[in-house]
Amino acid sequence: MKTKTTLISTAVTGLLALGMLASPAQAADDAGKEKCFGVAKAGKNDCAANGHACAGQAKRDADGKEWIYVPSGTCDRIVGASKSAK
Repeated sequence: MKTKTTLISTAVTGLLALGMLASPAQAADDAGKEKCFGVAKAGKNDCAANGHACAGQAKRDADGKEWIYVPSGTCDRIVGASKSAK
């Protein structure tokens, strides 16, 4: 009986941990950040875009389809930046 309880407890703990890790984009949005397109350096983008599926795969600097998170209100002040993909 103790083994069954331990297994269930471990499974529930694992599911809770996965739930916390599954949405980093949502966590960034909640922290007062916004997407800013056209300012990411090559290999420094924050998420999927432009034909790839992961962060850190931008092929060139300042690609209008690549984005990074910046504090809310900052993107409007960056020359060449946009809140939507170009």
